[in-house]
Amino acid sequence: MPATRKTSYARYTLAAAKLLGELIQLERKSRRMTAQELAERLGVARGTVLRLELGDPKVELGIAFEACTILGIHLFEQQDLGGLASRADDVGKQLALLPKYARPTKQATVDDDF
Repeated sequence: MPATRKTSYARYTLAAAKLLGELIQLERKSRRMTAQELAERLGVARGTVLRLELGDPKVELGIAFEACTILGIHLFEQQDLGGLASRADDVGKQLALLPKYARPTKQATVDDDF
């Protein structure tokens, strides 16, 4: 089994992860919710919530976003789903203006229906 590769993170990344973790912990505690209760809502182990609150950058992005959604923490200037969808559409239009070599490639659709 190959050894795990150690990833180094920029100081900004580590500071942002720590801030996000502290925001999650603050909101969870202000709602009088235990780490176990949040973990159950997220469908993860309590240890994952504690790692998230400590600012571990290896916690999955989806788990962090879901924790923010459950706790009502807004990460972007848009406060609703419509605003986020509109912003995503705008970014998609900007991406379409980039030269072809800079655009992301489309993923091939896999037909796994046997």
